[in-house]
Amino acid sequence: MQVLWMQGSATSHTVQHTLDRRLAYTTVQTMLNVLCRKGKVRRVLRGRVYIYRPALSRRLELARTIRELIDRWFGGSATDLVMTLIEERQIAAETLARLQEQVARLEADSDGKD
Repeated sequence: MQVLWMQGSATSHTVQHTLDRRLAYTTVQTMLNVLCRKGKVRRVLRGRVYIYRPALSRRLELARTIRELIDRWFGGSATDLVMTLIEERQIAAETLARLQEQVARLEADSDGKD
């Protein structure tokens, strides 16, 4: 998906070349076909070659995936996800400080709109 999001559209050969030449062409083609069946990728036949493109933007797919992660692993609690990231030291202290500043700005902006 990363290759398709970066390039917009690509053949399976282009995806293979961009990812890693050691990956078998058939492996890449199989993955693209699976993504196509799942509705994450669309393909168009041009001559004898399929051109693949993402069906959803990276942002929309990321939001859906995160929502699914939160629902499945954290019982729907985004707070529990964030707390796990903090407890497992996946978020550095300076990053946490920046996040706190952003939350404060968002709260100030929403207070002004009431």
